[in-house]
Amino acid sequence: MTGKAVVFWLELRVRSSIVSDNIVVIYTDGACSGNPGPGGWGALLEYKGKTKELCGGEAETTNNRMELTAAINAINSLTRRSTVELHTDSTYVKDGITKWMIGWKKNGWKTAAKKPVKNKDLWLALDDAISQHQIRWKWVKGHAGDPGNEKADELANKGMEKFKK
Repeated sequence: MTGKAVVFWLELRVRSSIVSDNIVVIYTDGACSGNPGPGGWGALLEYKGKTKELCGGEAETTNNRMELTAAINAINSLTRRSTVELHTDSTYVKDGITKWMIGWKKNGWKTAAKKPVKNKDLWLALDDAISQHQIRWKWVKGHAGDPGNEKADELANKGMEKFKK
C-alpha cells in the first residue's frame, strides 16, 4: 500500500465518522397486554454520546398503534431538522412507511384490497412528523439481544405498566 492510499483511507474514515456523529439514532418499540388491551410505547434516542428515553401508554390500544406512537413521539421530540436512523422491530411500521404509504395516499387511504387503512390517524401523524427530517428506517429482530431494541422494549413495558389492572 502506498503512502497516498493510506492517507486517502484515513481521510475517508475520518469523514465517515464525522457524518455518523451527526446522525440521531432512535430505537422504538410498542407493547400490549392483550391485543387490544393496555399498551405502552418506548423510544431510546442517541446523539453524540447522549441518550434520551421516552415512554408512555394507553389503557386500551393495540400493539401496532403503540409501535406507531413510539416512532411518532420519538421523531416529534427532535428539536431541529435531523438525519435519523430509526430502528424498529415492527415490520408493520417499517413496511408501512417505506412501501405501503405511497399507495395508500394514491388510493385515498385505502389498501390494495380497497379497505380503509387501519390506524390512519397515526399514519398521518407519522407522515407529518417525518416531513422535517431525513430518516433511514431499519428493521431489527426483536428480543434478539440488540441493546437499543432491548432498552426500547423495557421503556414500552414501563409505559404500559400504569395501565395494567
